[in-house]
Parts: sequence; structure tokens; C-alpha cells
Amino acid sequence: MGESEAAAEHGGGGEAMGAADSAAEATVAADVDMNPLKRSAESFAQEDEANRLKKQKECQDFIGTTKRKELHGTTRVLAMSGTWSSNRSVTKLQAYKLNFVCDQVGQKYSNFVLLINANIAKEAATLNIDLYLHDKMVKASVSPCGPIELDARQIEQAKLFQGLLFNGLFGKLFTGAKSSNTPREFILKKDDTLLWNNANMYLILPVQRTLDSHESVCINWSVIDVAATTVGLMRSIYSGDNRNLIEILNPHKNGDLIHLANRSCKAGDLRNVVVLAFHTGKIYTTLEVVGKTANSTFDGASDKKETAFRTFAEYFEKKYSIVLRHPSQPLLLLKPCHNPHNLLSSKCRGEGNGVEKKTNEKANRANSHVHMPPELLIPLDLPVDILRVFYLFPSLMYRIESLLLASQLRSEIGYTDSDISSFLILEALTTPRCCEDFSMERLELLGDSVLKYAVSCHLFLTFHNKHEGQLSSRRQETICNATLHRLGTKRNIQGYIRDAAFDPRRWLAPGQLSIRPCPCECPETSEAVFEDSNKSIVIGKPCDKGHRWICSKTISDCVESIIGAYYVGGGLKAAIAVLKWLHIKVEADEELIMEATSSASVRTYLPKVDLVELLEAKLGYVFSVKGLLIEALTHPSQQESGATYCYERLEFLGDAVLDILITNHLFLTHKDTDEGDLTDLRSASVNNENFAQVAVKHKLHHFLQHSSGLLLDQITEYTNSMEGSSMDKTNLLSNGPSKGPKVLGDIVESIAGAILIDSKLNLDVVWRVFEPLLSPIVTPESLELPPLRELREWCDKNGYFVGIKCENRGDSVVATIDLTLKDMLFVRQGIGKRKIDARAHAASLLLKDLEKKGLLIPKNASTTEQIEKKHGGSKNYNNVIDAMGSQTVVPPHQKELAVSMTALHSVIDKPLIVKVKMSKGGPRVSLFESCKKLQWSMPTFEFVKVEPSVCPSSGGSSQKVAPQGFAFASTITLHIPNGDVISLTGDRRSDKKSSQDSAALLMLYELQQRGRLLVQEV
Repeated sequence: MGESEAAAEHGGGGEAMGAADSAAEATVAADVDMNPLKRSAESFAQEDEANRLKKQKECQDFIGTTKRKELHGTTRVLAMSGTWSSNRSVTKLQAYKLNFVCDQVGQKYSNFVLLINANIAKEAATLNIDLYLHDKMVKASVSPCGPIELDARQIEQAKLFQGLLFNGLFGKLFTGAKSSNTPREFILKKDDTLLWNNANMYLILPVQRTLDSHESVCINWSVIDVAATTVGLMRSIYSGDNRNLIEILNPHKNGDLIHLANRSCKAGDLRNVVVLAFHTGKIYTTLEVVGKTANSTFDGASDKKETAFRTFAEYFEKKYSIVLRHPSQPLLLLKPCHNPHNLLSSKCRGEGNGVEKKTNEKANRANSHVHMPPELLIPLDLPVDILRVFYLFPSLMYRIESLLLASQLRSEIGYTDSDISSFLILEALTTPRCCEDFSMERLELLGDSVLKYAVSCHLFLTFHNKHEGQLSSRRQETICNATLHRLGTKRNIQGYIRDAAFDPRRWLAPGQLSIRPCPCECPETSEAVFEDSNKSIVIGKPCDKGHRWICSKTISDCVESIIGAYYVGGGLKAAIAVLKWLHIKVEADEELIMEATSSASVRTYLPKVDLVELLEAKLGYVFSVKGLLIEALTHPSQQESGATYCYERLEFLGDAVLDILITNHLFLTHKDTDEGDLTDLRSASVNNENFAQVAVKHKLHHFLQHSSGLLLDQITEYTNSMEGSSMDKTNLLSNGPSKGPKVLGDIVESIAGAILIDSKLNLDVVWRVFEPLLSPIVTPESLELPPLRELREWCDKNGYFVGIKCENRGDSVVATIDLTLKDMLFVRQGIGKRKIDARAHAASLLLKDLEKKGLLIPKNASTTEQIEKKHGGSKNYNNVIDAMGSQTVVPPHQKELAVSMTALHSVIDKPLIVKVKMSKGGPRVSLFESCKKLQWSMPTFEFVKVEPSVCPSSGGSSQKVAPQGFAFASTITLHIPNGDVISLTGDRRSDKKSSQDSAALLMLYELQQRGRLLVQEV
């Protein structure tokens, strides 16, 4: 639902809460007269309770709005659960083969198999998905392979393989540390109950390549057994207090070989070998044997950046208590593992300059390599093409889990007459905050129209004696966000919502220990807060128990998007099934339709038979019940002449009918259009002004039955103004210069409602009649935004701010809009009967100025022409502006400008006080806000990489090591309206944003020296 409904969305427990508040406040008032020293603990408790109830009521008043934040849990994916991990007998699991194909030649990815206890949903079992890596794309596909049986030993070996790889790559293999005085323990112990949770239980195992790539699988047990053997070796190393760990490992001293931890091999065999450093539990890939030895000067290129050691041997002895047995053998250059990335969206792919990025990537990779004595490394005999697949698993499995969750909700709704895709339901559960290539917004827009239509039909057919105002009130009560929130939470919709971008660093495979825990500190019961009373709240981020804060409106939006998903997947019947599941009354039986038509059928139409037949011919539709058409054409003024009916009830219904028909048309026609543009298209199409133009274009107003001379004059005036303009162009502005009488749009809606009832709620019939009447229907190319909105969007895109000032002059309103660019000032004034009209007029003139300067490609050409025509043309009205002493377009420093620049907010008489937070981001925010207040163009930043590697942190004097051995320095450029251009370079910082803060702070103090600002650090 739109934000404009927020005021109408209050609801839920108002009377009960009000009574509680009154009682609590009375108690507190009685306590105020008491001596504070004598107040009892009970009185303080009563006061606290009163404050709690007051805050609770405040939150209750904003249910279904963005101002209210709520704490909710997440729903568990039941298909992922299992209790088989400790079975001592043969276990049968369902197998799903995971195939990977890279779009780069020569990049191989091994295939795996997913073993799970349940038969998963079809969409997950046959999933095809593109995973977007930094410089390539991998196509992943899932295919069912039937059941596979594993004995107890195989399950144990598989668990060790999975635990070693996922913890070694993305987590840690040890708990405890010297710094915390806790003993260091290897996590893959025989008792693994802490790592394997029944709520998240599956195996991902490598398979051997076969000719049949989809149906059969042959698990690669040789690789799995090597990993399990390595775990056994690590257990023996850390089973006791081994002061010199090397003594229990490889004892060979053959000088011709490279001695690893548990075997020796030739130097040529150590390229692209996956190894495990047993002293850190980290997994690396070997690159080459280098000329350095453990006795070489330590340069920090080890697993930690250290500078306090003379040699590598000294580093490992002092830091890890390891005395190297082969200090003279060459070191190995290793490539470390890295964090997993979110690979689900194409938005992150291909950003930035390609040549520069490749150069930087090579430098970063070179700086991230480490040197390591071979005797500390255990080879895993794991092909690199198996290892690289593990970086795909977090994103792939997250998508599978999300589809299973959507399928779980589908099962709860229980509609089986048509197969609603889990992908559609997943889209309906995904908010824009997830940063996916899809979100709920389009489906929410469609669901809003479907909900409005279904409820309108129910109310129209059920309450024959209710007039349009009463029906509208009941409809608003049913479809408002507060009601949808209440119904949605009863069905636990909030537990299914995906409201945060996928963070692969917090994703955990079965058997993996979290290294980024978020301990639960949430209250035992659900909680809500109003606005930003608690600044520590982060929307969407869950704790380890799955609790997360959600905007109250998000739940309402999700209800609408689910309705929209079912409408797309199964039509109106499926959408109504969702409404009934939510306990929304939407009955529209054949019997109710017959009752509605029977009352209209008794109305005589014989005196108006020619009128009826002529309109039917124009519409291309013959009514079975002529009385419905007569009712649709009868204005309320006819009731003064004895009529017992009018078009208002049918108008109420037709409003919803045209809404769903046009929204559905736009949804299906413009599939690649985002929700914002789709909303603009619907707003431009579904409004009374657009329908009024349809009525005039097809001369439907000639059929209107009314008894009002004033109404006739208004219709005549409007039709004359429309006939003077081109009726071939679609006027898209609901607040345009010419406003049609509401009755013209009303009869278009009432005719739609009449056809719907006459056709027994056949929407296809209504659309067949109305599509040609509404043509041409607005498209993204023909869409014309309101002038002020277009101007603001242009300013936001280009970093400028507009000043708007309105004043009353007699019966009119004069709006002044000024815009300061880098080298010129634009000032325009508009006039209108209302503020919105005056602003639109001024904005349209200013847009034309920008167009003449070549700064803007016009979208509102036709609208601007109409506005100027109404006000006597641009030239005539410019004379009015000049007479007032205003200049339309001038350089900022021109002395002839008579309008006070202070009034235009371009120059200030005294310095602007600016409070600057010294935390990260604070200086930039303060500078941006200052530019907005002064209506200056936004500053621009450019950064360069600089030396040395140690530079000041953003917080002040403390030292911080820059990543990868380089720092950043930013240059800021600001254009001042008097023609000055200030360019300053800030201090070196360890990251880009901190360097921008340094430059912004420098600019703030420069502006203070020039008398523009007064900076106060806070």
C-alpha cells in the first residue's frame, strides 16, 4: 500500500490501551504530590508501567507503517532437518547432483552431490542458476539422482571431510588462544554434537566424473578418505601437550626432497597443491618453491603481518613454539583462502575500469601471498577444481534454502488447483534490501490492485443498501496496512520474509563453526519500537537465534506481494484462495450476482432505448440487464427528480475494476520495468483526470443523465478546452493545468462496473471493451512526470538543490523556484490557484530553461506547452517576472539581479553553524548537509593510491596499517556560486571513505576561513 495511507492505517487495541493509559496516568499523578524521598518502589514501578504502556500505544498507532520497527523470528526450513548424523546403521538419503560449468575456457569446477533426508521441492531439485564471480560466471544446475545408502563409516568420513574443508576455508579449526589464556583445542573431535545441528543437516560431497552427467553419481571416496586421514593426524597432534609438534611428524631428512609435515616429495610436484597448515588450521594452495629459507630475513610475508622477528625460524619458534627441523630447505609461496562472496546478483559484476581493476587485482594478489616452511604443511591431495567449488556453495545453498522456504509457505497456504512456482513466492518474500535481481515490489503493486478488486466485489454484492461512501470506508478498513499487518502476523508471514542482503560470511554449512557470532540479546517476547528511538537497531540483521528487526510496513507489503504472486501464477481464483487463507472475506457467489442484477432489471429503459442502443454500439457491448447501464449513467442530481438510484455504487466498483485491469496490463506488458516506474505508469493511467479525457474523447458525457445547470457549464468548459488541444496525445498529469469535472471520470468507472456485473464478473469481457477506449495506454517512453518531480529528480541525479518559496497574492499563489548550478543561477516564478499548480508552472518554466541550455532532454514538452498556454504563454508571463525585478537566467555574480539573494538562500549574512561528528562518515555528511542548506552543487571526490603502508586512521592520531601495503588520498572539488572553485587534497588514510572524510573536513575548515561556515566538532 502507498505511504499516503499511513494516516488511515491506525488501528488495533485503541480503546483498551486508552483505558490502561488513563489508569496508569492517574496513579502517577497521585504519586507526584508525595515526597520523592518517601515514594515507594511500587509507585516507581507504576510509573515505569505507565511509560511502557504509553510507548506501546504509540507503536500501536503506527502499525503497518515505516515508523514502527518490530522484532520477529525467522521460520526454519524443515526440509533441511535430519537426525541421521549419529546413525550406526545404513542410512538412505536423497541425492541431488550439483553440476558447474564456467564461461571461461580452461576453468574447471568439479561436480558434487547434495545428500539430504527429504525429497525437496521441484524448483530446488531442478534449479539452474548463474553465479556471478568477479571476472567470470559459473552456471550451476541441480538434478535429482534418487536415493543413496551410506553406512555408518561412510557418514563419519563424509562428516570429517565436510567439517575440515568448510572450517579450514571459511572458519577456524581451533578454539582458544594465547591472548585469552584459553587452551587451544582442535574442533573436529570425536564428539561432534556441537557442530552438527539437527535443524541443519545435509552432506555435500565430491563425485567422480561420469559419462552420464545428470542421473548417476559416484562419490569420490578417495578424496574424502584423505581429508578424514588428515583430521586423524590433526587429532593426534593436538591430543596432548606437544611442545614441539614437529617431532611426531615427518622424520625424513633426505636433502634432495622437500619435506612436508607427513611426507617428502620433489620440488616440481608442489605446484597447485592444496595444503593445510597444521599450526593455524588454514588451507592454502601452493604456487611455487622460492629461494628463501627459514633462516632468511623475515619480511612479514607469512600467515600474519609481523615485523618484530629477524628470521622466519624465529617467528615460528616465538609465536607458535615450533622449532623447525629443516630450516635450510626452501620456503613455499602460498595462496591463502579468502572469504566467500555473494554471487547471486549480477549487479556487482563488471563495475569499474577493467584495465585498472586487473592491474590492481594482480598487485593485491601478489601482496596477499605468504611464505611458509614446507614442514608445517599437510598435503590434502585435493584437486584445485574441487577446492574452488567450495566458494560457490554458500550462494548456491542459500538459494536452495530460500526456495525450500518458499515451498514451505506454499504448503501452508494449501492451494492445489494450480502449481504456483516457488520462484514467484520467493520473489514475493524478497525485499529490495536484499539487493537481489528481483524483489517483491512489482508483485506488491499488482497484489494491491487484486486485493482492492476482490474486496470491492464482495462489499458491492453483499451490502446492497450501503452507499458509495460507506462501501469505501469498509474497503479502506479491510485493505489498509494495519489490517494486512494484523492478518499477516497471525499467519506468521514475518517469519518467511527475506529482508537483508545475503552475507555468505555468516552462512554455515552443517559441521561448520561460526567465526562471526551474533549472540542473542533479544527479549523473550516480540517487541516494537517507534521511529528511531533505539539507534542501535539494524533492520534485517538476524542474531544467532534468527531474531531480526523488520519495518511494520514490510509485513503489509509482503501480504500484498504474495496475493500478487498467486494472481500471476494461478489467476484470480488462486489469489482469492490466499485472501481466504488470511481470513479476508471475499465472497462473490453466483447467487449474490443474481441479486445485484435483479434489482437493476426492474428499472425501465424504454423511454431511453435509443440512448442505450447508441451507447452499446459505441462500447461494442450489449447489456443483458439494460438497467445496469441506465444506473451507470445517472448522476445523483437526478434523485431530486424522483430517481431512486445513481451511478455512485457502480463507480465504486468500476474504480477497482479499471485499477486491476490497467495494473495487470502494465505488469505483463512492461516486464523489465521496475516498481517505481510501474507505479508512475499506473498513477498516470488510473486517475480521474485520465478517465475524464477518455469520456470526452469518446463523447461519453453526451449520455450522462443529470439535472444540474452548473455541472453542464463545467462539462462544456472542459470539453471546449480539450477540443482546443490535441486529443491524440496522452495527458499524464493528474494535477495538470486543466481539471475535468469529477463526474466525467466517474461515469467511465461506473460503466466498467456495470459491464462487470452484467458479464457475471468476467474481467476479460470488461478489458475487451475498455482497452480500445483507454488507448493509447501510457508507456515508459511516453510517460510524463509532474514538472516539479522531474526537476527534483534531475537535481538529485546531478548533485544540485532547488529552493522553493510560495506566497499568496490575492486569489492566486506565486511560487519562486531557484536553482544554483556551478556557473549560473536559474530563477523562475509560477502562478496558480493552488500551491501545487504554482510550483508546477514554475518548475515547467525552469525545465525549459535547462532544455535551452542543453542541460536537459525534455520529458514534459507537451505538459509545459499546456501550462504556458493556460497562463498566456511563456513570453507574456516572463514580462510579469521582469516587472517584479527577477532575472530568469543569470550568472551568480551579476549585479543586476534585483531579487534578494538572501531570500533565495544562495548567500548567507552570517556563517552557517555546522556540527561535525568525527566518527567515520561524519565530515562527509556535514559537508553534504551544508551544501544542501546553501543550495550549492554537491562536491566531487577523486582518490589515488599512495605510499606508505602506515597512515593515520580516520579517528585521529592512532596508527593503522593500510591493507595490501598502500593507502588512499582523496581530492575534493567544490564549486561556490560566486564562481570560485575550491580543490583540496586530504591526508592519507587506510581506506577510501576515510580519505574522503579527511578531505571533507579540510573543506569544512576552508569554508570556515572564508566566513561561510562555523565548524563545531562533536
